[in-house]
Amino acid sequence: MTLYSELVLFSITYVLFCFCIVAPPTEFITAGLTVNHLIECINTNENVKFVEYHICRSTLTIIIHSLLPLGYFAGIYCFTDHPSVLQLAWSNIGWQIAFTFSVLLPVTACVVALYWSQNNWKYHPVVRNLEKSGRVWNDIATEINTEYRRVDKFVSGRQSLNRIVVTDTWIIQITPYTLKIAQQNECILTLSQSTEFAISHSSTTGIQFLKIEVKTHQNRIKPFSIWVNSQEYSSLREKLQAPVQNAQGIIIQHTLTDRFLDVFYTYVSGNPKYSYTDDEDVEPCIGCMLTPANVKLQKLCDHADAGNCQQCYCRPMWCVWCMGRWFASRQDQNRPETWLSSSCPCPTCRSVFCMLDVCLIENI
Repeated sequence: MTLYSELVLFSITYVLFCFCIVAPPTEFITAGLTVNHLIECINTNENVKFVEYHICRSTLTIIIHSLLPLGYFAGIYCFTDHPSVLQLAWSNIGWQIAFTFSVLLPVTACVVALYWSQNNWKYHPVVRNLEKSGRVWNDIATEINTEYRRVDKFVSGRQSLNRIVVTDTWIIQITPYTLKIAQQNECILTLSQSTEFAISHSSTTGIQFLKIEVKTHQNRIKPFSIWVNSQEYSSLREKLQAPVQNAQGIIIQHTLTDRFLDVFYTYVSGNPKYSYTDDEDVEPCIGCMLTPANVKLQKLCDHADAGNCQQCYCRPMWCVWCMGRWFASRQDQNRPETWLSSSCPCPTCRSVFCMLDVCLIENI
């Protein structure tokens, strides 16, 4: 192997390694080869002290990433024919500048980290952001830590890259180098952009991401943007206190289940109605406990596969929306085109039914 080809091969390998460190794939995350795992080993767990954990994590991330350029030259020395390669490198002024930069970068990062850590991390950007509210940052951190430990928080995104956390009081964006925090009752939320992808590793029907601008009334914090999957948008809205302004009229794609529910209700509305007398007891839907039960399963289908369907003798116990969600959950998620013609067991007695057997009830 020639000198140049050896250098090129090592350079390509090291670039791939750096990419896996900066944006770790699933294999690296599973193996624990991430900054997050290192912090948990030497400091604390994210669920115990969320703010303090990310202060240390962001600082250590900056230091580790600043060492990557210097690691390239160390790798050349250790894994190549270093006398020839180093002679080639040092004969070029560009390589000399790059090496000098690779040495100064981690030194600068360590000096900045040392400055941030003074007086209980008083100068860290996260702490400065928290103190803009006029309160002691430790008190705010304690509140955030407590809310993060609750199970009803909204969380979206990859652990080692950008992540969104919304608690009862706070909107938090976690990035590799910082933590952006805004108090919900001070926020102005604006839906500003939509990006759609026809192919996605997580969905066979494409995916849509929504960009939401987060600002505060008195501009106490620097505005920031969060990206959320449109399929998680409903869950996010349930956790937000302020409405999300959609001045541009961006069309938000519903989840596959939501779209199916609309079609399910249309089909069920065309089926024969099930009549019941006023003295029959119709209880609230046992799925949501919010609306009265309004569907009854009756074997009415006469298509070629009707032999698979069975008569259900259960009394009305489900609303049409919960029955539709149950029906969708029992289908092949990778083949949504087959849902309308498929069947499903009754959620109560397991009798098989199809969409033609679902009847809305009415008074007589």
